[in-house]
Amino acid sequence: MHRTSHAQPSASSATTADGRRENHAVQVGDIAPVSVVIPCYRCVHTIGHAVASVAAQTVRPAEVLLVEDGSGDGTLEELHRVAGIYPPGWVKVMAMPRNSGPSAARNRGWQHAVQPWVAFLDADDSWHPQKLKLQMEALAEDTQAVLIAHDMNEQTRTMPPPPLNYPVSATQVTAYRLFLLRTQFPTASIILRRDLPFRFDETRRLAEDLLLWAQILLSGHRCIRLNQVLASYHKAPYGAGGLSRSLIAMNKAVVEVRRELHQQGLLNWWLWRLADAVGLLRYLRRWAITLRRRRDDVMLAQSNEASS
Repeated sequence: MHRTSHAQPSASSATTADGRRENHAVQVGDIAPVSVVIPCYRCVHTIGHAVASVAAQTVRPAEVLLVEDGSGDGTLEELHRVAGIYPPGWVKVMAMPRNSGPSAARNRGWQHAVQPWVAFLDADDSWHPQKLKLQMEALAEDTQAVLIAHDMNEQTRTMPPPPLNYPVSATQVTAYRLFLLRTQFPTASIILRRDLPFRFDETRRLAEDLLLWAQILLSGHRCIRLNQVLASYHKAPYGAGGLSRSLIAMNKAVVEVRRELHQQGLLNWWLWRLADAVGLLRYLRRWAITLRRRRDDVMLAQSNEASS
């Protein structure tokens, strides 16, 4: 499916749990019918940049929900300061009673979202200015899709957005592509239907996003992906810091997710075992990349020492 230059609004609708008829028409105008959910934990120095990337969208979302996750520092005050920069009511701030993890924070924001579509962004990531415009145009064309994703890259906050890759196109994601070809569903790339009967697993701190996207996909819902880089990480991969440091823990979490999907009857035995085998190869490759980077860092440090 290739994006046309002038997308028409879709006419899809659905019945919610309380019997209300909810319209999911996608109109690409100045304001997108999207609620943006950003979990916020000790993000005083990054949240301003993240929200600014949302405000810089060529098609702005209808609302932004900042969910403070029991940081215990000045994060909540910073969120209110950031909200005050923008028009009243556009950025809404809410606070969790205690630190409960990103899954609980995202679910809280999802619960309070009022738009038919929900997008996610982490407080230390940012969006390309064309992200919402391109994704909403694709959803307007593909009226059966309930989730859309795209690629992300890694770059510093001061770098300009990556160039678009023409022609812009969207393809359907299958279980085969998700588990064997490892089609990426980065959280900051996702827009999904608000009324989907799924939520992030709040008992998990790793791979909880993979579990959710797989549950949606394997339950028979249509998921699509744009061939564009429309969001950026601002941290190094494979062990440079944070949760990405623990490759062992992450690999274990992904293995557990595949097992759970099989137990739920969503992933057949053959694909489960094949995905485990392919996943093991990827895990070993990541270790090789991590060890090489650490070696290079040591050699660079030694070289700098010798020259000083």
